[in-house]
Amino acid sequence: MESQDLRIFKCVAEEKSLSKAAEVLGYVQPHISQRIKNLEQELDTKLLIRTNRGVTLTNEGEALFNYAQRILRLMEEAKAEVNPNKFKRSLTIGASQTVSATKVPSLFSSFLKEHRNIEVKIKTDRKQVLQEMLSYGEIDGLFLSGTYNKAQFETVYHYAEKMVLISPLSAERAETGQLTLLINSDGNCIYRNRLVAFSKEHHTHKANMMEFDSLEAILQGVRDGIGMSVVPASVVNSRGDMKSIEYQELLEDVHIDFVVKKGKQRSQSLKKFIHFLGSL
Repeated sequence: MESQDLRIFKCVAEEKSLSKAAEVLGYVQPHISQRIKNLEQELDTKLLIRTNRGVTLTNEGEALFNYAQRILRLMEEAKAEVNPNKFKRSLTIGASQTVSATKVPSLFSSFLKEHRNIEVKIKTDRKQVLQEMLSYGEIDGLFLSGTYNKAQFETVYHYAEKMVLISPLSAERAETGQLTLLINSDGNCIYRNRLVAFSKEHHTHKANMMEFDSLEAILQGVRDGIGMSVVPASVVNSRGDMKSIEYQELLEDVHIDFVVKKGKQRSQSLKKFIHFLGSL
């Protein structure tokens, strides 16, 4: 069993598709199929179940996938340990766009000053997708707000973030409550849910809603007078282009957890990042 076989198998498992894995790795699909077939013959067991929608892992495939993640991570760590001038350790962290707007980059900026040989990547997506990525080992840790699967993940760091309600200076305060709420398209977004709750508290539950896929689009929408939103206070405080917006700090904070997978062997990069967070 060669390391490249494990890389191919890991990619197929993550992409849940032979054709998508071929695109990612730059191979033709028949080559991917043959390498998986050779691996199954060598191990004398079926690793994948092929369907019209892609592939899923068998129980044996799940077991190999877990080992492949650990083996390939250890190989990368070994290269970085033997020749740190050529190879860097890697650390991949997940966070929603709103959570990663200011606090997370600030954390990484301080962390990388002490650990210049670590290459950090941030993956942004919806909360549910990021939890799946953490479960499958595609990311090392995840910053999130709200509830999560405590049987599978554990919190190793926690902080609180102030929330502010932002609206255009020229916003009309009509008694009819016909406002436009600018919300994140992620239904689990804590800021989206707080804005909706605020709307109901102030009897504007009939307000129009407009969904955006990015924080920048929401901020621009408020600046352009389209409507109002709820965002982290640090976003407003860190920008110089918010003069055309009025904002009101809300009473409650958002609580953010940094979670990792339980029982998973942690890379040296992740251990150093957790230690760094603990020293704050």
